Amino acid sequence: MKENNNNKRLFYGSCFALITTAFSFSIRAGVLPQLGETFDLTARQLGFINQMWFLGFPISMVLGGVFYNAIGPKKIMIFAFFAHALGVLLTIYSGGYVGLLISTLFIGIGNGCTEAACNPMIADSYSGKLMNTLLNRFHMWFPGGIVLGSLISLFMAKLELGWEAQIWIIMVPTIIYAYLFYGQNFPSPKNIETSSLKTNFKAIRSPLFLFICLCMTLTAISEFGPTQWAQLILSKSGAEPMVILALITGVMAIGRYFGGDFVHKLDQTGVLLGSSVLATIGIFLFSISIGPMAYVAAIFFALGVCYFWPNMIGLVAEKVPLSGAFGMSIVGAFGMFSTSIFQPIIGNWIDKASEKAASMGLSGDALELAAGQATLQKMISFPGILIILFLILFFWVKKIKSHSEEVI
Repeated sequence: MKENNNNKRLFYGSCFALITTAFSFSIRAGVLPQLGETFDLTARQLGFINQMWFLGFPISMVLGGVFYNAIGPKKIMIFAFFAHALGVLLTIYSGGYVGLLISTLFIGIGNGCTEAACNPMIADSYSGKLMNTLLNRFHMWFPGGIVLGSLISLFMAKLELGWEAQIWIIMVPTIIYAYLFYGQNFPSPKNIETSSLKTNFKAIRSPLFLFICLCMTLTAISEFGPTQWAQLILSKSGAEPMVILALITGVMAIGRYFGGDFVHKLDQTGVLLGSSVLATIGIFLFSISIGPMAYVAAIFFALGVCYFWPNMIGLVAEKVPLSGAFGMSIVGAFGMFSTSIFQPIIGNWIDKASEKAASMGLSGDALELAAGQATLQKMISFPGILIILFLILFFWVKKIKSHSEEVI
């Protein structure tokens, strides 16, 4: 499909919509301790607030995937704008725990709408190599936006600006993407076969697709668990948590931008297996490192989780193609739903670890460091299990490929 100004503007609008998602992730991570202090919340309660961000995501992703062909990306993104704007306003004027739960759910719903609408919209606006290039560059803006959001949050915190001022920043890319989308012509699905929900439902019932969904539950929490709680867990490690978050997502953005050819040369399952090993090493190093070594751990961790999300989505597109946009939405929803479930669990781990450290006579910074490292040690199990699952997937896909070649 020939590229035109309308398609360019839709692509740029999609990128700013994903930056909105990234800002809502990183800035919220930055203000999490302030929210806890302001409203006297426990780590478990903060976990439930985090859960709403990840819970809203799969709800709107699944619904967006189901209704994409019927209502189109334009209406989905209009809804995303109102969900984002309402979520920001309700967060600032929440007044307490319940208000934060509701407002964060709205932001999560807006984020899920963005994922459900923009991926297939870009695929329908372009074709061939240009489509693949732009899809990779679109996904680059989640970690790229987290870098920007983390640095903005850190800068504003140094200026002693309150958490409300930081939350307002999320509205900037929200307004920009609304402006870029306004008045544009949105594409219709170009693949008639994959636009059939009946075909999609049949495809997602395959054992391979269900196994990919199982893997996705652990790849998502491996990535989002340590990063969402970075400020609280790493605050007393001797390293700056928001710089850690910016470093992680910066490495991820670079890896995704230049990694297309690298991933193409290796099967996705091989890349995912190697990624799970690096992620395990990275979280282990986080759990024992203090000071500058935490930045080394961040690089290992970033190289590990860098290719998780795009390769899981790409695996579905390539190995279960008849699942279409709906299949991609379902896999993403599995990842976010899993992450939402684990948020209060991680928060409870922190509370329990703090109680144990206190019973051992620790206090102040020493207590917080011990609690953070103990929590990270529990998180090692996420990518650790993935090593086994991706080994199975590697040989499974290899067997399917060999069988297909024999049939041909």
